[in-house]
Amino acid sequence: MADSVSVLRRWSLKFHPLLDAVAHLAKIRGWPYLAAWAHRITGAMLLLYVFLHIYTLSSLSDPARFDAKMKILGFAFFVLLEFLLALPVIYHALNGGRIILYEVFENRRDQLVLKWVIGLGGLYTAMLAVFMLAGNQSVSAPFFWIYTAAAAGCLTYVTVTRLRRSGASLFWKLQRISGAFLFLMVPAHMLFMHLNPAMGHDAQVIIARMGNLFIKLIDMLLVTAVLYHGSYGLYSIGQDYIRSAGARAGLLVGVTVAALGFAWAGLKLIVQV
Repeated sequence: MADSVSVLRRWSLKFHPLLDAVAHLAKIRGWPYLAAWAHRITGAMLLLYVFLHIYTLSSLSDPARFDAKMKILGFAFFVLLEFLLALPVIYHALNGGRIILYEVFENRRDQLVLKWVIGLGGLYTAMLAVFMLAGNQSVSAPFFWIYTAAAAGCLTYVTVTRLRRSGASLFWKLQRISGAFLFLMVPAHMLFMHLNPAMGHDAQVIIARMGNLFIKLIDMLLVTAVLYHGSYGLYSIGQDYIRSAGARAGLLVGVTVAALGFAWAGLKLIVQV
């Protein structure tokens, strides 16, 4: 016990300068500024994860090789990383909802909504930890996704109706619309994978699930929405800081080619499995 306490103290000392810097920035710029930067960083992290996820799933064509990879990823270190991934996932989703409320629905109670983001994010993370530790749940995939997709579809429809009157560009509108769809779908996807542990780690179970036509449609919508939303977000960050028109054009081409390449790989996998 004493050793554990000493380790925690050493870690707290290591991160103390970082925490001081965060507190200083919050005092000068405000928490919404930090929330915006955290949103960008977590978005870039999740886009990279999606690329790696599609790459990993591509080995489903050889179930034995896929299962061998999953055995390695079943070590405690990787399980911990998988749990920690919940933090950027739920933060980006909830803070994205806050941004849509602010920009699309003109909700100006930003500080209050930001507190809800933190509170609900903590609740989701704790709930996911319980499911991961139990590891013995089983939920019907079609049942789970029918209700989740219906709820996400309603949120998306409401967002579309609000954006009809907006004078913003079509690409900007699509980014917010995809964000409204993913607001529930991405956290639900992560939750579902840990409600049914075999759904994300056993090749034959994954192949059987993806053989359902309704699940194929859900997976296609997820891949398309995530890659468009993430790619547009990454390009938007570049637009804010890249002054050269040539460099911006290069970034646009690079992001588009990468997104289309992974979209092709992901959709091809979904269709063929």
